Amino acid sequence: MNERMENLDVILRYLIEERGENIALPSSLAEKQRLMRALMNVREPKPASLEFLQAQDVELRLQREDKGVVTLEDVARTGICGRGDVSPRLYVWQGDITRLQVDAIVNAANAQLLGCFAPLHACIDNAIHSAAGIQLREECHQLMQKQGHDEPTGRAKITQGYNLPARHVLHTVGPIIAYGLPSGRQELQLAGCYTSCLELAEEHHLQSVAFCCISTGVFHFPNQRAAEIAVEAVRKFPCQSVQTVVFNVFKELDLDIYSQLV
Repeated sequence: MNERMENLDVILRYLIEERGENIALPSSLAEKQRLMRALMNVREPKPASLEFLQAQDVELRLQREDKGVVTLEDVARTGICGRGDVSPRLYVWQGDITRLQVDAIVNAANAQLLGCFAPLHACIDNAIHSAAGIQLREECHQLMQKQGHDEPTGRAKITQGYNLPARHVLHTVGPIIAYGLPSGRQELQLAGCYTSCLELAEEHHLQSVAFCCISTGVFHFPNQRAAEIAVEAVRKFPCQSVQTVVFNVFKELDLDIYSQLV
């Protein structure tokens, strides 16, 4: 434990000094981890020292072990399996998507694709970037610099997974419902998120993909309709490489909806 606490202090000192601030180091493991995540969340995309990256990776992998990695075998045992002999095989699994050991997990990203900058925010974008490490934001930044404009709604990009159990992250931008019900165009955009992610998965010869509930939550897409679009888009897609699709849910509401659809 002492070695872990000392490693966390190395991480925190680097992030604090980088910001030019004077912040006292917390004393407990949980407080140190909380401050580490908050400082990572607000950090602009830029290179970091090798010493910092090594220390960060050690801690994030320990956090991964603490949470527990969930394999596809675990999903098959504890999740809900789709009806019939279909390809790809569909599963519904409730839990933390950053625990899933699949070829790719899907992130509900913003148009800048840089992750959530709100310290300790409870969104999936924040959770994925926090578990992956600062390398993920830097890779996204490089992709967006090369592209030269925001990511269009309904499209997707692929990156490495870094310290996640997943090998890759598929970042997709879902439609935002400002008020009322989604328009036909917004429904097509949401379907495009799923199609774009599967296209990238096929292009990179991935076999397993875990989708979050794209555009629900703070983007206000109605949960029932979003799930219907998701399942329909996946079932219609002509998968060749992709053999398993997991619909990852967090809320009981979404678990009930997906269970009925799948």
